[in-house]
Amino acid sequence: MPFTIEEILDTIRMTEVEHFDIRTTTLGINLKDCVSDDFKKLRAKIYDKVCRVAEKHVKAAEQVEMEYGIYIANKRISITPLALVADHCSQSEFVRLAETLDAAADEVGVDFLAGFSALVQKGFSKGDRNLIRAIPEALAATEHICSSVNVA
Repeated sequence: MPFTIEEILDTIRMTEVEHFDIRTTTLGINLKDCVSDDFKKLRAKIYDKVCRVAEKHVKAAEQVEMEYGIYIANKRISITPLALVADHCSQSEFVRLAETLDAAADEVGVDFLAGFSALVQKGFSKGDRNLIRAIPEALAATEHICSSVNVA
C-alpha cells in the first residue's frame, strides 16, 4: 500500500526537524545450547554461535536505514544471561568469556553485546558470585560488553 503525501511529510518533519531516529536494534541470542563443562569448548561454542547467528544483523539494520532514511544509532546483541550458561566458571574464566564475547561483537560489527549478567533475585549460585566479581575486570578489558545484575 503506497504512503500518503501526509505520511511522507510527517516522516520528513520527524527526521529533519525533530531528529527522529531509532535508538537501537537488538538481536537476541539464546546460548543455552552452548553449555559445556570443557571451558575451551564453551568459549568456542559461544563465539561460533554469536558470529553465525548475528552475521547479517548489522547489514540488515543498515538496509533498513537506507530504505527508510532513518538513522539507527546502535546495533546490539543480547544473549542469555551468561551466569546461566557458564555457572561452573571461575572469576577469571568469566573475564575470558567477556573477552570472547567482545571478539565476537567485533567480528559481526555490533556496538554493544548485553548479557554479561546474573539473575540473583532468588539467590546466588557460585557462578553468579564469580560473574559479579568479574564485572569490573571484564568491563575494563572489553569495548562492547554490557553487564547487569537482576536483584529484584
